[in-house]
Amino acid sequence: MKTFKNKKALREYFLIEEMEAGIVLQGSEIKSIRNGNISFKDSYARIENNEIWLYNLHISIFTEASYNNHDPERKRKLLLQKRQIEKLRKKVEEKGLTLIPKNLYINSAGLAKVTLAVAKGKKNYDKRDDLQKKTQLRDMERKIKNF
Repeated sequence: MKTFKNKKALREYFLIEEMEAGIVLQGSEIKSIRNGNISFKDSYARIENNEIWLYNLHISIFTEASYNNHDPERKRKLLLQKRQIEKLRKKVEEKGLTLIPKNLYINSAGLAKVTLAVAKGKKNYDKRDDLQKKTQLRDMERKIKNF
């Protein structure tokens, strides 16, 4: 199972709740994902007409697909049940919350799945605190290893 993580999501947001969703792809897109040609930069999800759409997920063009290729940054539909969409809509309507893709993977059945996260943006001081904790942990691990 191949997994592609959105590293920027953990750095820029507090993740409140996660939900797994299917994603509607074209043939050349799934082949590009299997090759690892994917970028989460500035990607987000939005609820429109009781459907969830994923924006700015860059899936590179599959060179062997000739004329049947896809647009690399087209909006893609996510597959969720109605009650799950309503639950997410209520969360997103709260102040400052957004939907971002946390990771994308291909499961054992060969289907592409996206883990959506309801997230709240971090302030600069939150990012500094996280970085400081991370460096302290790394220093402690080095000292233990060298001891």
